[in-house]
Amino acid sequence: MVEKAGLRERKKQRTRQALTEAAIRLFEDRGYDQVTVAEIADAAEVSPRTFFLHFQTKEDVLLANADVRVDLALEVIAEHRAGERLPDVLVRVTDQMIFNAWDHDLPSGLAALRARLAASEPSLQARLLQRYLTAQAELAPALQRAFPDDLDTTMASALVGAMVGAVGAAALTALRRGDGPDEVRDAMRQAMALVARSVT
Repeated sequence: MVEKAGLRERKKQRTRQALTEAAIRLFEDRGYDQVTVAEIADAAEVSPRTFFLHFQTKEDVLLANADVRVDLALEVIAEHRAGERLPDVLVRVTDQMIFNAWDHDLPSGLAALRARLAASEPSLQARLLQRYLTAQAELAPALQRAFPDDLDTTMASALVGAMVGAVGAAALTALRRGDGPDEVRDAMRQAMALVARSVT
C-alpha cells in the first residue's frame, strides 16, 4: 500500500511538473494573457480537468512551489533544537526555503518569468499578495509558539513580515537584474542575514 501511495505521489509530481513546464513555454512564446488553461493542459498532454486537480487558476501555475516553501519553513520552526537562538532558526528557515524549493524555480526560469509578469499582470500581483499574506498567517503563530519567551503575537507577525518582504524583494530585484540562480540565492540569503541581525 505504501508503494502504491509513493507511486501515486510521483505521478502527481510529474504531472504538476509537466503543467508548469508547458505553462512556462507558452507564456514565454505567446505572452501570459494569450494563453488559456486549456492550452496549457493540451501542451502537457492532460485534460483541463486534470489541470484543475493541480492548480486552481492560471496564476497558481507560476506559484507552483509556494506551499512547499511554507511547509519547509514550518518544519524547521517546529523541529528547532533546544537552546537554538531565534536568529539562527530564521537563517535555517530561509536556507531550507531557498535551497530545497527554489532548486527548480531558478534553473527552470519559472522564478524569472514570475518576476517579470509580477511587474505587469494585476491578477498575478493579487495572487502573489494573497500568497504572501497566507504564508505570514501560517508562519507567525508557529514562530511565536516556538519562541514564546522572545516573541509575542505582534512581534512574531512583524518578524515574519520583515523576513518574507526582505527575501522576496531581494529575489525580485536580482531576477529583474538578470542575475543567475547562484546570485539570486546569495541576494536572498543576504536579505535574511540583515533581518536576522536585527533580532536580539
